[in-house]
Amino acid sequence: MDTIKPLQIDIVSDVVCPWCYIGKRRIENALALAPEIPVEVHWRPFFLNPWIPREGIDRDTYLETKFGSVEAYKGIAQRVVDAAKEEGLNYRPEMVKRQPNTIDCHRLIHWAEASGKSAEIKQRLMELYFRDGGDLTLSETLVRAAADVGLDADEIRRRLATDEDVERISADAREAADKGISGVPTYVFAGKYAVSGAQPPDQLARAIRQVSAEINAQAAE
Repeated sequence: MDTIKPLQIDIVSDVVCPWCYIGKRRIENALALAPEIPVEVHWRPFFLNPWIPREGIDRDTYLETKFGSVEAYKGIAQRVVDAAKEEGLNYRPEMVKRQPNTIDCHRLIHWAEASGKSAEIKQRLMELYFRDGGDLTLSETLVRAAADVGLDADEIRRRLATDEDVERISADAREAADKGISGVPTYVFAGKYAVSGAQPPDQLARAIRQVSAEINAQAAE
């Protein structure tokens, strides 16, 4: 029997996007529904709020700027809180006090890929932000998250203090935008089929099977 060619899945998302938090759990559930399909998952950067400065801004200021008022966001947030709960996730918007620029988070996720821990650090950063109200603008928050998933805290602290991979992450995020990705999460299968939004696991599993079948049929020709 021929070996099935692994399906590459690029997930374009941001750690401060609540639907990306939900979408991460849904793609993981989708992969569990299609265990026979070998996959290679890569987490790609996206800046939900590219206008936010590196030091971040006060959360209320952010909500007023983006949604008109803090109250206006509360109505929107409840739907997301409920959707997160359905996936076994906890989103507590009232805990978030600072809106971060996420380039350092994306650098950390990129560095974690070498150890096969990019999904773990992504999850940890999202939990800190959505569940615990952690301040992702602080390098010590990121260092602690790195240590939590088994990365070398001292090495991460040293690298965060430099501009290492700032340009690379910025370029990757620009490339996603240039390709027309404006809503996240976006799942890109085999580099050419894109599914936008935190779709239900059964729909994602169906897409995984369909694209895998297609690329393996092409490989067999």
